[in-house]
Amino acid sequence: MYNFQLGEKVGFFSEQGTATILEFLPIQKIRLIDNEGFEQIRDISELIRIHSLNYQLDKQTIPNEKEAISKRRNMQFSVKMENKKKTSIWEIDLHIENLLDNSRNLTNTEILLKQLTNFKSTFLRAKDKRIQKLVIIHGVGEGVLKNEIRSYLSKQEHIEFYDASYLEYGKGATEVRFTISSY
Repeated sequence: MYNFQLGEKVGFFSEQGTATILEFLPIQKIRLIDNEGFEQIRDISELIRIHSLNYQLDKQTIPNEKEAISKRRNMQFSVKMENKKKTSIWEIDLHIENLLDNSRNLTNTEILLKQLTNFKSTFLRAKDKRIQKLVIIHGVGEGVLKNEIRSYLSKQEHIEFYDASYLEYGKGATEVRFTISSY
């Protein structure tokens, strides 16, 4: 899933800064030296590949709520029939070309942050509007976006989530069901 190499510069999901990989350790751990010269041991899932050394994890890379909503023009909301009763189902496609007109100048970190911002905003809106099912189309790729989404979902209460229908969405989607007790 993660294909990092010794000597490669990486960034962190949860904080600013970069580090260089020094050694691969057992149980998905990596020994790094950060940009201030301190050695650290991190879980491999906390790291992201850097394609540009100019990326910044600051408020400029995370769109505000108004911008995030305005970029959702391709998000699909639909109502489908399930078990002979009306069920509200929302779908969101997080492929970056569906969220932004132009993503050519963005780093992978910036793209991931925009996708996660759109996902979290949509998730909270679906919960507030008492939608019964949300399908998140995240794609397959290296699994970074899927892992971040599922990590977020695992911390939420009153929901169930699992792989969405393979026949309908392929491998790259997660289905969230909001339980009645969450209302």
